[in-house]
Parts: sequence; structure tokens; C-alpha cells
Amino acid sequence: MVLEELIKFKLLFVIAVLLFVFPPSFADKGTLVDEIKFIQYLDENTALQEVRNGNLDLYYFRVPSDRLEDFDSRKNLQVFESTGSYYSILANPTDSGKFNPFSIKEVRFALNYIIDRNLIVNELLGGFGSTMVSNYGIFSADYLGILDVTESFQFTYNPVLAEQIITEQLEKSGAKKIDGIWNFNNDPIEITIFIRSDDPVRKSIGEIISSELESFGFIVKKDFGDLNKAYVIVYGSDPSEQKWNLYTEAWSSTGFSRYDSISLAQMYAPWFSNMPGNNTPSYWNYQNEFLDTVTQNIYSGNFETSDERTLLIKDATKEGVNESVRIFLASKVDQYVANESVTGIINALGAGVPSRFTPINAGSEDDSLVIGVKQIYQGAWNPVAGLGDIYSNQIWTILSDPGMYGHPFTGEIQPLRTTWTIETNGLHSSVPVHDDSILWDTETQRWEKVETDSTATSKVTFDLNFSQWHNGETMDMNDVLYSIYFLSEWGSEKGVNDKTYDSSFSPQAVQNVNSLIGFRIVDADTIEVYTDYWHFDKNQIASWAGVWSTTPWEIMAAMEKSVIDGKVAFSRSDATTKNVSWLSLIIPQDAKIIQHILEDYKINKHTPAALDKFETNIQYFEDRYQQSIDWIVENDHAIISNGPFYLDRYSPESRTIVVKSFDYGDYPLEPGKWSDFEHIAFPKITSIEIDELLSSDSDTKIPIITTDSSEIYYFISNSRGVMISEGKVIVDNNKSIISLDEQTLSNLNTGANTLKVFAVSDDVLRPFEYSTSFLVSDTLTALPSVEITTSLSESNQNDYSFLLIIIILVLGAAIIFVIKAKTQREKKPLT
Repeated sequence: MVLEELIKFKLLFVIAVLLFVFPPSFADKGTLVDEIKFIQYLDENTALQEVRNGNLDLYYFRVPSDRLEDFDSRKNLQVFESTGSYYSILANPTDSGKFNPFSIKEVRFALNYIIDRNLIVNELLGGFGSTMVSNYGIFSADYLGILDVTESFQFTYNPVLAEQIITEQLEKSGAKKIDGIWNFNNDPIEITIFIRSDDPVRKSIGEIISSELESFGFIVKKDFGDLNKAYVIVYGSDPSEQKWNLYTEAWSSTGFSRYDSISLAQMYAPWFSNMPGNNTPSYWNYQNEFLDTVTQNIYSGNFETSDERTLLIKDATKEGVNESVRIFLASKVDQYVANESVTGIINALGAGVPSRFTPINAGSEDDSLVIGVKQIYQGAWNPVAGLGDIYSNQIWTILSDPGMYGHPFTGEIQPLRTTWTIETNGLHSSVPVHDDSILWDTETQRWEKVETDSTATSKVTFDLNFSQWHNGETMDMNDVLYSIYFLSEWGSEKGVNDKTYDSSFSPQAVQNVNSLIGFRIVDADTIEVYTDYWHFDKNQIASWAGVWSTTPWEIMAAMEKSVIDGKVAFSRSDATTKNVSWLSLIIPQDAKIIQHILEDYKINKHTPAALDKFETNIQYFEDRYQQSIDWIVENDHAIISNGPFYLDRYSPESRTIVVKSFDYGDYPLEPGKWSDFEHIAFPKITSIEIDELLSSDSDTKIPIITTDSSEIYYFISNSRGVMISEGKVIVDNNKSIISLDEQTLSNLNTGANTLKVFAVSDDVLRPFEYSTSFLVSDTLTALPSVEITTSLSESNQNDYSFLLIIIILVLGAAIIFVIKAKTQREKKPLT
């Protein structure tokens, strides 16, 4: 017995020494929690109570402002205010089929006057928002640069003017009002408004518009539904069928961009496949060549300077608002709630609390989170032309790592899984293309060398940081090669009977493909990309030329095969046209389609044409196929990516999705990487000194005190809303001064003029806004001084001094010949 105990002791001692010398290797993970359960809560009030009680850790949808008004209502809660969601009306402009009043541009434009934007903000949003004229809201990075354009429209609630415009245009088109009802060819004109009933704000907007149009003499049919129904009725039908005439839209952002190249095209331009018709070949499609050209120039970087880019944005904005196919109404300050026990929440600009940074950075006492969502499944899960709804995208972004990301507060492009160096000398530069560079040829279906002595505008060399896919296979250059092939093949111009063309994806991809000159593989994780793209911000060049993959090549190949064979479609529009399912890898039925294709590939030792030039090891292909087959069999879905979480399960019955921390292999990003984003200082104006009455006979200086600000932008307009002056001043030691010369003041009206001031920061692109009214006199005679205190908040500050100014003006006119006094300068505290 003694000998046996001695042997055991020696064995344990040897093991201990080995463990000390060669410590065990644990897999790396990039999250603080081990598991997140997303669960559907349609009712915001119920979700709020569950967060307060601790049954939910966060709720990924806005909570009504009236439920968070006092201290008691915020007990056990963290409340975050965020921007990023906004409301719009989409009009069906088709001139095909029965008479459609909204086929007339002027009638669409008149809608701007029947919608009371201030009512939406003050009543429907409870004051938590601001009015919008274009797709650029106050917190958009380009908002200040185009303020003169948006201010020039001066939309106000004016139903009399709207009816006047509509009447004139309808009568010109041959319509007549009979017994108070508009008729065309003796048939009553009926308008169908698709109203989102799952959103109280949009439901109210729809009801208001319906009532206004009925009062004008239209027969209005209200069709209520949710996003799934909207996909069929609005986005999925031929506009010429006129299943809808108006639709109450809403938008949310999943990120924030310093140089937004997409939104103008997305919201106004036909080529982007987001306007009525969606570029579906067999449908009636809205057309606007001017918007296509200008927004493509913005998208593809066809400008040399920031000023040129701004001019393009102004041109597109003017045309988009004048066309009024999509009419923007208001942006919302969303209020998100989290239980007080949750740590590490990041309230990013645009995306807000539901950004990808929060789940990755958040922590809890039991290393798990339960997050309530408004919808657990809408749309389709595929990385080509799916994941377009906010609900699926919020989850997908924590399952996948991009090669680079936009800083959540500056919008600047930052490295994540790729780093880069750039060679370029401007828009007209000429960089030699390496002789070994290649490009996919859609005719020969092979990689071909680029022409000798080719040049490009820019060269970007990427170093790629690979890791494991969720199925255990290692990422490699083949994944990147297949993504370049796929972009080239599906981004080519549409040919006769072209099976590799998608009406939503391809028109956008072709813009990138047209600028791609070639690429060269340098080594196992380095690649050179040559492109005819340029931007004054070099990181934007890297973003445009970026090569990376968030889905294994074998899954991409199987998806492609399933679409070419006509079993499914990548996009909603093609699915509707071809009468097949919209491919969704999270659905077991679609995952089985992928599985069976992979099994067939394995049996037949299939080698994709995009890879056979670079990989000849048959075992490599078989291993790749088998690993993905095993994953689908085990998990009943085909969502495989490379992010810090992996999709564990989706349960339609319980309306839940569970993701778990990916701790296999060598995930390269450490937990807590994003902790610096938890506490950000926003710019703020603390005081402004301005007279109630300014004299046009002398210069005026307006001192401003700020915190966490780098610059002040100001805009001055007269009582008619015409912009008279604008400028920018640098903040020095929290102080700055706006100087107005006699010439500027003399160009203003004697009535109430408006000063808008914005404090901005280099570190946070969310401005603080303040506006006030003032009078200008052409004599030295001043009005009696009245002390006015203005209370301001960070969102949409209201100037309560305006009515007092008018009263002062009236009183001053009566006594101006007997009272002469200096105007007293006052300091207005901002709270």
C-alpha cells in the first residue's frame, strides 16, 4: 500500500511539473459573457417592466418617453438616449395602369405641406426628435454642409397650399371633382395607404395623412400590416399593379459613417434598387438619370475635394426632395433601457445601444445576457442580399467580424481584422499594376492576367488577420479569392439569360467591379488590390478596395449553386419575380438545400473554377465540405462566420435566438477591446451672449462658451428663411466669438431673424444645436431691455424669447420716439 501511494504521489508530482512548464492552451474568446439569448417582446411596456424586474438585461427597441418621465419610472434602470431612427413616406410614382395622382411630381411634392412635421415631433414623439426635410438628419455627418439646401425648402404645415397645388395638377390632367370626390374618366380616384400597424407612431402618421387626403376629396383605403406584409405588398409587388400608393416607412442605422456614400443613392436613386420597382426587370421602375449619375459619382468617389463632394450631395438632395418619391418627416431620439446591473454598454452614434459593440463589450454577474427584441425574425438571413432588416442585422453583426469598421463616434474607417498601406497621388494618379496581377473574366470563367503596363489610381496592400470559422476550419486566402470572384461574377453587366445576376445585389456590385483593375496575392495573408478609386481620406480608399470574407467559400459556393439552379433567390425582389423562396440560412429547409449541395460537391470531388488555379489538394476541399456539412447537421442552420459569437440555435416556436461566445482556436480580439467607447464626452454650448436688438450701423460680436468642442458653425437667416450668412470659428480654451459685420447685418430684415449655432467636436460627430431669434435696426434707437432666460437641451432647443421679442417690437414702435437707451447685453445660460 505504501508503495502504491508513493507511486501515485510521484505521478501527481510529475503531472504538476509538466503543467507548470507546459501550461495548458485554452482557446481565446473576445467577449465578456458566454451566452446571449434574444427573445421577442412586441409590447414595449411589457419589455420595460421585464428590464426593470431583471428578467431582461436590455431591450433593443425604443421605449415610449412618457414611461420614463420621472425618477420612480427609472428605478433599477439605465436609460440611454440615442439617434439614428427616422420616419418617411414612400410614394408610388407609377404612371402605368389606372390613373395615379402620385405619378405627378407636383402632387407628390404637395404632400410636404399636408404633413405637420412639428406635430409628429412634439406630439407623436413627445418632443424626442427633430423635423427632417431630406435623408440627412441633424446628427448626420454631412448635415451642416448642406444646411442651406434643406433650410431653403421651408416646409410648413399648409393644407390650403397643398390642396391648391393638387387641384391645379389634377384638373390639368383631366380629373374632375364630382360631388366633392375626385374622379378620372368618371371613376373615383382611390388611394391605398399601407400603414404599419406594428408601430404606433407610423400608425398615427398614416391615419393623419389619410384624414387629410379624404378632406381633399380622395377615397382612401387603409391597408394595415407589419414588415413581412410590407415586403410582399410594397417592396415585392409591381408598382404598376398599384397595390399601394403611399407607405409609412421607418429607418434605423446599424452604424455611423464620416463620409456617407450610400444613403443618398439608397433613398433617392433608382440604380441602388431601393426605389419603387427595385430594378426588377419585369416591373415598372422609377427612373431618374440625374439622380443616378450624381449619386454614382458620390458612391464611386468621382470628386477631388471635400467641397466638390458637398456640391454633389447638395445637387442630389435638391433633386431628391423635389422629386418627393421618398419624403422624410422626422428623426427620433430613441430611449433604450438596460437593467442597472449590466456593465459595458456602448451607446454608439447611429446604431445606439443595439450596436455590435454593446453585446461584445457588455458584462453581467452570471456571464450571460437576455436581450429583448421587437422582432426575432423578419426578412431573410443571407450575406448577399438578405439581412436588410434591423432586427436580423443587429444579431448578425456580432456573429461576423468585418475586415475594418467605422468608429462609432467619428465614423472614421479603422482596421479590425485587416491592416493596409496605400499608394496613390490623387484622383488622376497613375500607379503601375504588377505584371502578375489577375482579374476574373466572366467570358472565359477563368482568372486572367491584366494587360501589360496597366495602371490604377490607387494601390492598397492588405495584411489579413485570419482565424477559425465557427465550424472549426481555418480561414485562408481561398475565402478571400472566392469573395472577389463572386463580386466580379455577380457584379457584371446583365447579359441574355444571365443566371448570375440579382436585381438588388448586382447593380450595386457593378460599381465596385468597374473600378477594380486587378489584384495580386503576395503571400498566405497578404494581397495587393489595384483600383481606379480615390478619396481625399485615404482610409476611404481602403474601405472601397477592401477584401475580406465573413462566410466560408464553400457556403458561398453552395448558395450560388442553389440560386443558379432556381431553388431560391438571394434577394426579396428576385424571389418574388421567380416565385421561389428568399434564401435564409437560418431556416432548416434552406440549410438542408445547402447541405445537399455540399454533399454532392464532396462525392464528386468538385473544385470551384475560382479556386482550382490556387488549390490542388483534393483533401482540402473534402475537409471543407465535410466540416460545413457536419455543422448544418448538428445545428440545423447554415450560419457560419468568424465573429466573437456563433449562432447556437433559432427557435421559431419560442421566438428566441441564442448565440454563444466563440472560444475555439485563436480568436484574435481580446475581451474589453471596446471599453474606451463606454464613456464619451459630447460637445456642448454652455452660454451665448447676444443682444435682443442688433444695429446694422456697427459690427457685432457674439461670445460663446462651450465644453468638449473644437469648432462652432453658425447660420443666419432672415424672416423669410433665406440664408444670409454662415461661417465657422475655432474654439480656443472653451471660448469662441462670432463676428457679424455691418454688411451682413444690413442684409437682414427688420423683422425676426434666426441664428443657429452648432458646437462640434473632432472626437464626436454629434453637434450641439442652439437657435435664437433677434431683431435688426437701421438706427441707434434701441428697444427697452428685457431679461430673457432660455432653457436648452441637447436635442432640439426651443427659443422661448421669440414671442417676447414680438411684444417688445410692438411696444417699442409706440414709444420709440421718447425712449432712447442702450441695449443691455445679457448672458443666456444653457441647461
